[in-house]
Amino acid sequence: MDTVMLDPPLVALDKDAPVPYAGEICAFKIHGLEAPFEAEVLNRTSGEGVLRARGPIDCEQQKEYTFIIQAYDCGATPSGANWKKSHKAVVHIQVDDVNEFSPVFREPLYHATVTEGKIYDSILQVEAWDQDCSPQYSQICNYEIVTQDTPFAIDRNGNIRNTERLSYDKQQHYKIMVTAYDCGQKRAMESVSVHIDVKPVCKPGWQGWNKRVDYEPGTGSKQLFSKMHLETCDGPLSSVRAMVELQTSHIGKGCDRETYSEKSLQKLCGAASGSTDLLPAPSASTNWTASLLTDNGRDSDLIFRFDGRQAANIPEWVVPQNLTDQFTIATWMKHGPSPGLRAEKETLLCNSDKTEMNRHHYSLYVHNCRLVFLLRRDFIQLDSFRPAEFHWRLEQICDKEWHYYVINVEFPSVTLFVDGVTYEPYLVTDDWPIHPSEIDVQLTVGACWQGGEVTTPRFTQYFRGSLSGLTIRPGKIATQKVISCLQACKEGLDISSLESLGKGIKFHFNPAQSVLVMEADDLESINTAMTKVSYINSRQFPTPGLRKLHITTTVQCFGEDTCISIPDIRAMVMVLPPSEPRITIAGVERLVWPVAQLRAPVGVALFKDIHIISTVTKTDATLNTAWRPGVLELMHNLDYCDVLVIGEELDPQRESLEIHHSSLLGKHLDATNSTSGISIYGVDSMVHYEQAIRQVRYRNWKPGALSERRFRLSCSELNGRYTSNEFNLEIGIVHSSEAMEHVNHMAVQSQFMRPVHHPLVVHTVNSDHISGTPPAATVVIVMCIATLVVIVVLGIYRIHITHQDGSKEDEEGRKDPEMDWDDSNLNITVNPMESIDGAQIAEEVREEEPEEDEDEEEDELAGELSSAEYEDSDEEEASIHKGRVKGKLEWDPSTLPY
Repeated sequence: MDTVMLDPPLVALDKDAPVPYAGEICAFKIHGLEAPFEAEVLNRTSGEGVLRARGPIDCEQQKEYTFIIQAYDCGATPSGANWKKSHKAVVHIQVDDVNEFSPVFREPLYHATVTEGKIYDSILQVEAWDQDCSPQYSQICNYEIVTQDTPFAIDRNGNIRNTERLSYDKQQHYKIMVTAYDCGQKRAMESVSVHIDVKPVCKPGWQGWNKRVDYEPGTGSKQLFSKMHLETCDGPLSSVRAMVELQTSHIGKGCDRETYSEKSLQKLCGAASGSTDLLPAPSASTNWTASLLTDNGRDSDLIFRFDGRQAANIPEWVVPQNLTDQFTIATWMKHGPSPGLRAEKETLLCNSDKTEMNRHHYSLYVHNCRLVFLLRRDFIQLDSFRPAEFHWRLEQICDKEWHYYVINVEFPSVTLFVDGVTYEPYLVTDDWPIHPSEIDVQLTVGACWQGGEVTTPRFTQYFRGSLSGLTIRPGKIATQKVISCLQACKEGLDISSLESLGKGIKFHFNPAQSVLVMEADDLESINTAMTKVSYINSRQFPTPGLRKLHITTTVQCFGEDTCISIPDIRAMVMVLPPSEPRITIAGVERLVWPVAQLRAPVGVALFKDIHIISTVTKTDATLNTAWRPGVLELMHNLDYCDVLVIGEELDPQRESLEIHHSSLLGKHLDATNSTSGISIYGVDSMVHYEQAIRQVRYRNWKPGALSERRFRLSCSELNGRYTSNEFNLEIGIVHSSEAMEHVNHMAVQSQFMRPVHHPLVVHTVNSDHISGTPPAATVVIVMCIATLVVIVVLGIYRIHITHQDGSKEDEEGRKDPEMDWDDSNLNITVNPMESIDGAQIAEEVREEEPEEDEDEEEDELAGELSSAEYEDSDEEEASIHKGRVKGKLEWDPSTLPY
């Protein structure tokens, strides 16, 4: 309504009444522009008026208004001249409320947790409010549970309680709907949902954790317990201590480490060169480990197991002969307590007399869980008693776990490193030096050789345990940095966000980051810290499988040692298998070189155009790359590439396979050379390996009647865990200039003749394709090939005749009869109607390769052609187009690959 009910009513009187105009009331005026009201005169004679609102009035915006009003008479004349006004009167207006708003709950959802078997006075309180301005309509007078048949009740203040004891086994979760009424009995438009969880009788322990966490390789740090929290059942506590242990003893050598070869790892870690690997992988050149028991089933780790019956004699040419006062012995060892009451010595490494006597010059052995290093120096004139035996008593020696042992000798001081931690000997005994003799010595692994003082020479003091990576390096000792790098674990525990832990938490890791201990004074701090515990594996291709997690917790209460017992947690991290890379080596598979080039001091580069790529196959159907759908090119390291000679080994008197040392500078690469080939090793990128392999050169200064040489290139990642294809290279050796010119003429001829679909121009046919050819098809193929051979022979003959016509001028302008090409008198007639480019010819030839066979005569022709000639087809084609203008071919000798 817009009319104001005034009390008393609005009336103004003038004493001039009943005089017209002067005694009449003409207007009421309100002072205050902000007041949304206006006054109207109802009767000028009686002075009655009414007060109305100028627009809608809202109680919720303003409940009261106060302003001043005055009355005006009509003046002395009809024109209103000389009007007079009354005194000021105060008007106070109160706005009556209308129940226009419904109650609204303050929260969209309420949640509570109760323990089974208890009756609560109040589980939680819901609260609603009303926007109406008056107490009558703005106050909430009642709440009601809308859901039927629930064991809960609610009072007028919104407190919800349970009416019966709840059972966790019967029902674990309740959802009820609650509504509210204001004092005007207006109901809430929307009811609110209340969720009540029933938890079992409180048992202290960790809650909200998963028994298994999957780890995807290459994802960095993965949180293990993102929703984990500790339940103490409201018990008072003063501190909490939690220890998280990552158990990886079943993975490799105690944890996930790089499984490169020892030489590659030492190169990667910056160790000094010159170390000798005493336990290499068995091969033709390292056959002394062939009889030992190996365990190769763990991610290419080369582990040798000794059961007290195996040992190996190290060949004399392998044994370091220049041990000085400084050298290093390093090995991985896993060893347990020795059987029997009186344990015998268990020898890891022993250098003793081969015959006649039984003197130990130096040895490393275990005796009663003590590690002993024996070093007997040679006698000199001024020698007397000198330190000879160095003893260490450590728990690691017999704990049946993998540990990395490094013995640094700086005579007379000897230092032991175990897993990167330094240990000084607790006992050092002296002995006389050994007198010099002409008796040969024998170095053995796994036992000690007793060649004298017995009827039959034999091994003794056998070792029982596992060894890996046993190396000896004379002349230089290993640094702490190198030792830490060689034994470093690539997996461990981590804290994802250190800055978020706050000052209320204390933590520390063990050196291997397999154990994390955290301490806090309150639950909130320890819960926050546990959610930050992560697992990380920095290997690009980690070892897949389970890693166990063990969590032990200690809660200390005020004035007591332990008041709440927290059960241990056993969980696991599942490291998923990585996508296996496919390493592919591609390049030119056949080259032809003249004798003069092979005799040159620098020889010839074998793998000038080699390329190494690695790809992984992805299962994502939406993946599409430039390579091909579902396949991604992957960048990773290699640890060795071998170039092997196929057939007879190299004869050092007339040929060599070399790589210059400068090609390895600036890279983590090294190389070894032998008559069977070259091995380039070291952990480095595929790009660096490509650059190094392209510098491998072959030289033959006395080729004799040798017509070809074959080589095989293969590469590896992670010590053979992933290997490439075997890339075979064949080089043909051309002995005469005439044969060389025939090859050159053939290369030119292929650019202009009609395409002859002959597979022998580029490659030989794979024998696998021949095996399945039917007899009838074979006859047809043989006839076709015979016809093609006749055509090719006739073509060569005509070219040869043409060549002889201009041979005199060729000889006058030729500097080197074996190398130079005669481009002065060579005329090639080109049919202008048949302009087939070399790329098309080569493509058609390649398409025909799988469909045609070969014979001995074609092999000889193919041997004279280098596939490298086709790679220069673009340049040759450019020269051909220029020649067509003059009607004569102008050959560019610079395009020749030789």
